[in-house]
Amino acid sequence: MEPIVATTTSHTGSLSRRMMVIAAAWIFVLLLGGGIALDRTLTSLVTSNFDNQLGYMLTAMMGSTEISSDGEVYFNRPLGDQRFLEPNSGLYWQISGKGHEDYPSRSLWDRNLTVHADHFDMAPHIYDSNQFKGEPLRVMERSIILPGSDTRWTFIVAESRKELDDQIRRFRSILIWSFVVLGLGLLLMAALQTWYGLGPLRRVRLAIQRMRTTGANRVTEPLPLEVQPLVQELNGLLAHSIKQAEEARTHAGNLAHALKTPLTVVMNAATAHAPDLAETVIREAAVMRRQVDHHLARARAVGRRAVGQARANVSESTEAVLRAVTRLYDGTRFDLDGNRDAVVSIERQDLDEILGNLIENAAKYGGGSVFVTIDPTKEPTFCEIWVEDDGMGIPEEERERIFDRGARLDTGKPGTGLGLAIVRDVAEIYGGGVRLEESEDLGGLLVKLRLPRAG
Repeated sequence: MEPIVATTTSHTGSLSRRMMVIAAAWIFVLLLGGGIALDRTLTSLVTSNFDNQLGYMLTAMMGSTEISSDGEVYFNRPLGDQRFLEPNSGLYWQISGKGHEDYPSRSLWDRNLTVHADHFDMAPHIYDSNQFKGEPLRVMERSIILPGSDTRWTFIVAESRKELDDQIRRFRSILIWSFVVLGLGLLLMAALQTWYGLGPLRRVRLAIQRMRTTGANRVTEPLPLEVQPLVQELNGLLAHSIKQAEEARTHAGNLAHALKTPLTVVMNAATAHAPDLAETVIREAAVMRRQVDHHLARARAVGRRAVGQARANVSESTEAVLRAVTRLYDGTRFDLDGNRDAVVSIERQDLDEILGNLIENAAKYGGGSVFVTIDPTKEPTFCEIWVEDDGMGIPEEERERIFDRGARLDTGKPGTGLGLAIVRDVAEIYGGGVRLEESEDLGGLLVKLRLPRAG
């Protein structure tokens, strides 16, 4: 005996992992974009405030400058910032003019600020400079011609970028750590949301597990609206499976009951050594064959119905059946009319079988004419197929009994008496039906087969 190997179904990955990856990607993109924008905004604000301070100092320099009698510049009042007096303090000024010595602050000591004399700056010109080794500077300069002088003087004020860069580094550090904490918090919130949001699916899984252990046949636990369609489809599938299982048990019981009587007759005849044993076996075997054929037809229809949404074109099936039946009854006239585009919800093989039974019966018991009409009523949800013949018809009081298995009104012609029973059972399996009436045009039997129209 071979061991039973557990099989695993294929999957496309974890739904939780997908949601977390998408959330993490969006959080990263949004925080990165927001962080860059905020960094640039804050850097611009701090730098602008730093430059404004330089601008105030430059304005104070120009407002305090005068020309001496020898043509040199001097301050009529000292500048207020004490750092201008401390050597290498990081805050410097200088006034330069062509043909004149540079007029520097004491804080420059023995150094000079580089002057770009190749242009005239009407407005303050701000730039970064590395002219002092190890001390990057933020420089603002402006060119002006003072009253009483024809010289173009260049006013320069410079300050070490150390304080500015330290401020930028501090707020960037705060910004990075704040965004890291915010990102981790958002990821945690996304994880909690994913866990909580997918909770109903876990409850559905647990409900299915309880169904296997307790024998329940549906999920009754209240669930969110978004999961209800899934639960409804699941309950519908369970109900369908239960119905199929019940049908299978019923079919098996019916078949066993149907075979029990013929087998008993054969057994009794064999035990009693009846002289007509051979005839009894042949007769009862024919009965059992009819029962087996009938139940096999029902079982095939039920099995094919469970596969999925079936579709069959009525005209194509009818034409195929007529070609086959015409070879058997070449003396019968067959006419086909109606909607050639009608499509019904039934497997093509089952439609061929029930149409074959109806058309063959009409040819067998009719007077030589068979008329098939497709979809004469034009109902929106059902399609009818009419099969008429010009035979003797069936009395109204016999029309219900003729659907019983093995029932035959004309025993002089070959047959099993299962044709109409199979037609009724297969049609009902697909949600349709069949009824017998009298044909107004041909005077014989009118069979109205009703099948659900395919959507």
